[in-house]
Amino acid sequence: MTQSPYLPNTEADRRAMLAEIGVSSVADLFADIPKEVRFKGRMNLPRPLSEPELLGHLQGLSRKNATASEWVTFLGGGAYDHFIPSVVGHVLGRSEFYTAYTPYQPEVSQGVLQSIFEYQSLIVRLTGLDVSNASMYDGASAMAEAALIACAATHRTKVIVPAAVHPEYLATTRTYTQGQKIEIVLAAFDAKTGQTDLEALEKLVDDNTAAVLLQHPNFFGCLERPDEVSRLAHDKGALLVVAVDPISLALLKPPGAYEADICVGEGQALGNPMSFGGPYLGFLATTEKLVRRMPGRIAGATVDQDGDRGFVLTLQTREQHIRREKATSNICSNEALNALAAAVYLTTLGKEGLVEVAKLCLGKAHYARDQITKLPGYSAPFSAPFFKEFVVKGPGTLKDVNGRLAGRKMLVGPGLDQAYPELRGCFVVAVTEKRSKAEIDGLVAGLGGKA
Repeated sequence: MTQSPYLPNTEADRRAMLAEIGVSSVADLFADIPKEVRFKGRMNLPRPLSEPELLGHLQGLSRKNATASEWVTFLGGGAYDHFIPSVVGHVLGRSEFYTAYTPYQPEVSQGVLQSIFEYQSLIVRLTGLDVSNASMYDGASAMAEAALIACAATHRTKVIVPAAVHPEYLATTRTYTQGQKIEIVLAAFDAKTGQTDLEALEKLVDDNTAAVLLQHPNFFGCLERPDEVSRLAHDKGALLVVAVDPISLALLKPPGAYEADICVGEGQALGNPMSFGGPYLGFLATTEKLVRRMPGRIAGATVDQDGDRGFVLTLQTREQHIRREKATSNICSNEALNALAAAVYLTTLGKEGLVEVAKLCLGKAHYARDQITKLPGYSAPFSAPFFKEFVVKGPGTLKDVNGRLAGRKMLVGPGLDQAYPELRGCFVVAVTEKRSKAEIDGLVAGLGGKA
């Protein structure tokens, strides 16, 4: 066997281990496998590389990737290129945080517990609800968990999802509820406004409806009418679950103000990079009456026997902490580092800073749509108000559009064809505070086919 520079065991080490277990070679370990099914010859793999050669090879591969720092991205649909203050990375890079996993002896990990507590407090202030958990996997799984909470709390089995909800949120909710005798019913959207059709929704909500799962702004970027949806749901005893863009809450009415029972969302925009699609964090906040049905865990503040402030895990509803049949979820992975990024981001910006970010997104997005829709062949299919992303109908496919933009190192999307066949040729454009007027004008020029 050839010695590998990446394995610490020497040939002498291997001989000693084989002698200890009473065999003469590694091949003897596979003696029970019939010879006729064993692989013979050499595998079709490139030759071994030294460490310098391997590093050079991997760096060459990495240079083929396009990153958000090199390209100007107008991508939306749940992952956004927001500015991240450098302090976020500095705090996350502290070994006390980035090496820590779920605190199994929680009271020892006071720093981690405090960071979770601060994150929860910020989410509560942002959403206007009573309590937040310590984060979920992502926005999609947070919505799915909210559907399960609603069904358990109401003892009902029907969940209504407007068709303008993110298709991946819908797919994840269907996966979570599969086999649990929960019915997922789609409510149509208005083809003119891009909002949920309230008349169609009202006909669907009945005495067996556990919840309406709304997204506001929705997948198209359109602002919904959450007050009216809340009334329709609550009139039938159903819960309102609303998924939000956390940046939008700096300008829009918080979910608690229109009596949402559960608020969920994707927290990537809060200090987390796009990172090829993850890891991200989902946030979940509820009213106090639903607190014992929340998945995950909740950190609380208290005082010790000397009267000094301390932090504890107040509720732990994971199956690793309580009897399996009483667990509300199997959320086992720890997203606390991503939640810490969100807490540092929100604390750094403060209330006024977050409002400024939201205003910049709003103004720049509206300028972009106004300019794009002046181009021949481009239009905005929906008339509803929007926040930072919007749908554009253009000539050709999204692949054609991004092909024209590639020379400028720009990207738009996602396209809507796959999830919404009736919206062929439509795609999403998202504009964050990072995009300058020159970049937006460059996008418009690129879409117009100018070199």
